[in-house]
Amino acid sequence: MARLPRLALDGALHCVALRGHNRQPIFVDDVDRARLWELLTQHAAEHDVALHAYVFMESRVDLLVTPKEGSALSRFMQSVGRSYVRSFNDRHGRSGTLWEGRYRSSILQAERYLLDTMVFFDLIPVQAGIVTRAQDYRWSSHSHYAGLRQERGITPHPLTWGLGNTPFARESAYRDRVAQGLGAASTDQLKQGVSAGWALGDDAFLAQLKVKAQRRVSASRPGRPPKNSQ
Repeated sequence: MARLPRLALDGALHCVALRGHNRQPIFVDDVDRARLWELLTQHAAEHDVALHAYVFMESRVDLLVTPKEGSALSRFMQSVGRSYVRSFNDRHGRSGTLWEGRYRSSILQAERYLLDTMVFFDLIPVQAGIVTRAQDYRWSSHSHYAGLRQERGITPHPLTWGLGNTPFARESAYRDRVAQGLGAASTDQLKQGVSAGWALGDDAFLAQLKVKAQRRVSASRPGRPPKNSQ
């Protein structure tokens, strides 16, 4: 079966995952991580992509972004991917690819999934056993939203303003949200959505998205399609 083209639409919230080839590490040390962050912020500005949240793990990177133009997302990811591989290979005396094929992405209904996805990112290092608290992990956007560190290059999504009327209130509310965690169902839904490239949202959102994208945007329901009544 032919692979569906990735969903990418103007001004939509996208969750993006970039993985190492065969799950191999894509970082050797914090110098590599700092270099990738530098490239992400540089190319996000060049391609007019708002970078809302991120988490760096040993063999993958997860991003939450909004491209002003949908077509800019692929240019942004290609620029970052190529620049980082070149830098990584030069620094570590290696050659060849670093990534597991093309990046994966999903469009999210921001009203329903923005904060859940940010919390999901923050908790990945905790669930992996790297740290016991989200605030102890350096390479995610948690500290920025929790008020522990200001990180240039992050553009908060407008919906985060709904967390409170002041920066202190928003930071406190966000810390509370992370402390509450995510249920298993929400976690699985986010994992599966990004992995398969499907959009996540309510029925009305998916219906509107289908018209804009002119392609299927969600997984088919199991079973045979109903027969037309005579």
